[in-house]
Amino acid sequence: MIKRIKDANISYWAAHFTTIVSVTLLLLLIGVIALLGIAAGNTADEVKRQQQVSIIMRDSISNEDAASVANRLRGKPYVNTVRLITSEQALADWNETTGEDVAAIAGGNFFTPEVELTLTAPYAVPDSITALLPRLRMLPGVDEVVAPDPELIKSMDQVISRTLLVLGIVAAAMIIISFVLINNTVLLTIYSRRFTIHTMQLVGATPGFIRRPFVKNNLLSGIIAAIIACILLGGMLEFIGRTQLPELHKYISTEHAIWVGLALIATGIIVCVTSAYIATNRYLHKDYDELFLS
Repeated sequence: MIKRIKDANISYWAAHFTTIVSVTLLLLLIGVIALLGIAAGNTADEVKRQQQVSIIMRDSISNEDAASVANRLRGKPYVNTVRLITSEQALADWNETTGEDVAAIAGGNFFTPEVELTLTAPYAVPDSITALLPRLRMLPGVDEVVAPDPELIKSMDQVISRTLLVLGIVAAAMIIISFVLINNTVLLTIYSRRFTIHTMQLVGATPGFIRRPFVKNNLLSGIIAAIIACILLGGMLEFIGRTQLPELHKYISTEHAIWVGLALIATGIIVCVTSAYIATNRYLHKDYDELFLS
């Protein structure tokens, strides 16, 4: 009898260990998918913020007037960065690129000042750029505004949106699969205690009283699994950031990683508690003879 109880306890805790391992691996996969989605979204925003809009001034406009236009644009909600290129700097850049002294050949500096803008991510979309161009052309002294091709940005947005959609579908599928697998694992845990559940019913224990320890134990399993998954995910990010991609923090910030970790903890708790509740209810409604067939 003692050996049977001991074997049952070993089976019970072995099943809990299996639950923790299963939940950890599945949460780790979900965490990786979530971080990939965040990295893809941030990469898209970074690419958008690098799109330049060049405001070319008229020949009659001085560097000081161009600087006044640049200062006027600073602080606008659609502006990420503003860079003034004086006529002298434009000439120097051209000479450096071509290796020729254009001023000597042309008999003077024919370059005009320019103001280069990069847009914030929400405004670096085709509709916003199209609406913004007339406003920029109305600035004093502006001769021409050169903007990125809206179709190119639209195509890039479509590719990124599809990528995020695929990652979202994969994440949703992983959550569904994880729930099914974890539910089966938790069911195995409670299966080893099904006769204990029946005995508790015989002595008058309420369903809530019977469920409570199973839910608490699986709640603890979910928390432990989520913490382990977060540690592994954090270690993975640290390793990649140190050895493979030093600029990883630009695409996955500490704040994003913390939110993903909190989401994994919540997911682990919800899945394990829900599975324990469902599995316990299954045995609460079985007759004694049915316990041998389960």
